[in-house]
Amino acid sequence: MKNIALTLIAGLILAGFTTHTLAADSKAKKVTITGDMVCGKCTLHITTECQNVVQVKKDGKTVNYFLEQNDVSKAAHAPICDAGNSQKVTVTGTVVEKDGKEVMTPTKIKVKKA
Repeated sequence: MKNIALTLIAGLILAGFTTHTLAADSKAKKVTITGDMVCGKCTLHITTECQNVVQVKKDGKTVNYFLEQNDVSKAAHAPICDAGNSQKVTVTGTVVEKDGKEVMTPTKIKVKKA
């Protein structure tokens, strides 16, 4: 009887975590942004590791979109990974706010030709 109760409690806890994760994912918005992609570590000095950051002008302010480290993001990093290097890009993906930052999981990064 004790094992059944423990299994039931563990199942309820797991269901709670799953519901929370699904709720967080449902808040992600699919968007397309256009801006300058730079390295958050080498150029902006605001991340501890190299990470793509797309800077977009909104209402006269610069908004930083921190790109998650997935295969799409990693494939586009080499040309910007040096202090001062940037590329004009259009990025499509989902955006969520984490710790006051816009965090984007990119599904497509297109470099704009000059």
